[in-house]
Amino acid sequence: MNILLLGSGGREHALAWKIKQSYHCNQLFIAPGNPGTAQCGTNVMLDVLEFEDIKKFCIENNINIVVVGAEEPLVKGIYDYLMNSEWNGFVIGPSQKAAQLEGSKAFSKKFMQRHHIPTAAYAEFTIKNFEAGKQYIQQHTLPIVLKADGLAAGKGVVIAQTHEEALQVFEAMIINKQFGNASSKVVIEEFLTGIEVSVFVLTNGKDYQIIGHAKDYKRIGEGDTGLNTGGMGCVTPVPIMNNNFMNEVEETIIKPTINGLYQEELIYNGFIFFGLINVEGKPFVIEYNCRMGDPETEVVMPRLYTDLVALFAAMDNGTLADTNISYNENCYATVVAVSGGYPGEYKKNLPIEGLSNISNANNSIVFQAGTKQDEAGNILTNGGRVLTITSQGNTITEAVHQSKKILEQINFEGMYYRKDIGYEFE
Repeated sequence: MNILLLGSGGREHALAWKIKQSYHCNQLFIAPGNPGTAQCGTNVMLDVLEFEDIKKFCIENNINIVVVGAEEPLVKGIYDYLMNSEWNGFVIGPSQKAAQLEGSKAFSKKFMQRHHIPTAAYAEFTIKNFEAGKQYIQQHTLPIVLKADGLAAGKGVVIAQTHEEALQVFEAMIINKQFGNASSKVVIEEFLTGIEVSVFVLTNGKDYQIIGHAKDYKRIGEGDTGLNTGGMGCVTPVPIMNNNFMNEVEETIIKPTINGLYQEELIYNGFIFFGLINVEGKPFVIEYNCRMGDPETEVVMPRLYTDLVALFAAMDNGTLADTNISYNENCYATVVAVSGGYPGEYKKNLPIEGLSNISNANNSIVFQAGTKQDEAGNILTNGGRVLTITSQGNTITEAVHQSKKILEQINFEGMYYRKDIGYEFE
């Protein structure tokens, strides 16, 4: 099969790496990709939001499967556009309506309520009931979680420690339109105390398979301090996610979610990212994402033995429920190297030294994220999160140690990475 993968980050490099291993994959194209994905297939200059151009490329290049890496094309309806066109293939991702599970916090909370899926208590507010929202905040227990309803590039969630801070955030989102239309509606939630973890599922909207789980580390500073980022590292399998916990996740969250999609006739052929919190052994849903996570993909894909393209085909032909999922028994850890100043302002176009000396042998893989290549073939920084190093080991500690050893061989100006990924499991 010929496959087109949409995206350019570390997640897409990991997906491209996994897809390329499939004997079902004849040609792999990545749009727009990065220098890392170019090692797995052919990068093509397509904008992931230019659906007409993507459709033409699919027809001209006999593309059988389009795998959508990021959320924005899905929320804006790429599934519906391509599946209702003259192109004769299938898209890995939900319909625009189903993608509201990620695209609208209010939609997802109402969905969870309808299907009795455990989640934090909440209320939603707009400019029309802004004053009521202020009163709600003033009477709310601390801390308070405020979420912009729509997509806000991972920056639309604030955990306010005081009522004053919550009121300021609330006003910034709704009155000052901090995130544009994304914050025209704000969801206010109770704060849940526990350990955040993620579970990943492939579904055709009726059947499903769990393809992995992980724990990521979002804070910039060691000891989980400082500003939130897109993720500074990740580990799998997670020791606290034992059989009892995973059975609880499956029975109280995954099955009701898939049944809800089916009952509400929401077309869904792709990944569901369940963002969970373990509260004294009980799982609650923090959020749904309608695609794989980053940097979680960078540990889930190497650990997954099962052929990913075969899973895509099983989704399409109705045999997903009969597929066997198998995993590597080792532990995996990824450590993210970021630009100096991230998640604030940072420099780009800085030369990355040491990459050419690293082989993807020795139980480690370099996945490129925010990188680009100049005319001379040099790899330069091109984003906040630049590289992820994924390693395997007999323990999480061993895997993290191996990733850090690889990072010691790489350098760019201002490079920073957390040295304590997986610290709870040492």
